[in-house]
Amino acid sequence: MNPSPCIPLPLRKEGGGVHPKGSHPEGIKGTGYLYSGLRRKDKRLSEFAYYPLPVIEYSDMAIARQLFQLQEIDSLIEQEEQALTASTGQLGKRLALDVAKDRLAAAQEQLKSLGHQRREAEGELDDIQSKITATEKQLYGGKVTNSKELSNLQHEVNTQKARRDQGETRALEIIDKLEEQEKGVAAQSSEYQKLEEEWQNQQRQLSDEIEKLKTSLGELKQNRQQLTGLIDASALSLYEKIRQQKRQAVAKVEQGICRACRISLSASALQKARGSQPVQCGSCGRILFIS
Repeated sequence: MNPSPCIPLPLRKEGGGVHPKGSHPEGIKGTGYLYSGLRRKDKRLSEFAYYPLPVIEYSDMAIARQLFQLQEIDSLIEQEEQALTASTGQLGKRLALDVAKDRLAAAQEQLKSLGHQRREAEGELDDIQSKITATEKQLYGGKVTNSKELSNLQHEVNTQKARRDQGETRALEIIDKLEEQEKGVAAQSSEYQKLEEEWQNQQRQLSDEIEKLKTSLGELKQNRQQLTGLIDASALSLYEKIRQQKRQAVAKVEQGICRACRISLSASALQKARGSQPVQCGSCGRILFIS
């Protein structure tokens, strides 16, 4: 029986090297083989590592092995879809940036208020000084000679000067606050610009990553479609049914134990599982796969 044509699954980083899409690592030769990889995701969304799965010759591939290979692809598709959803959900979000913007706006409003207070204080001082000047002109102009009127004018001058001193103290306090607020606004403005630049960079990275994920998903789904075309229809239907119920449809058998439910299998069940047709675990109902 001639082997089926090869389905080249996309390969990525492995052991520091990169295998082009559709190629095989050194030592894997011939046609009619399926070479895939089990991916492990790095902390950074854009970096992945692929680790090799067994090389499978279609002519000798049992249905359980085909279904296990399909499950590996489905697992990668699920991971990609989750990553795509997470990345898409982050696109356009600017919560931290908006908080910083609100803080900056509040600081700028406070600065504006202090500037208004300073102008008011300086205006009041100008009015007081005008009154002092006018009163002193009367007091020392020589036109007023009545001692009582002179005494009243002197009292008025003293009162206005006291008000001027208080106003100058208040104005100086406002100026100090204003200068401090100006420094704070400058610092917050610089921080906001920095955050905005970082946000813009993150958005560009997210957009690039989303495109990569979409491309990768397209390749994986194409590979899945090609592989499902090789699998017996009834076995594929069973796989899909179990997968909908349990997510994991195929369970590996190691040392005579179903790794999904941890139940030891009988000798007859193990013998059947080694055959060409799919056999379900008597405990959890998953399709058994002996590598």
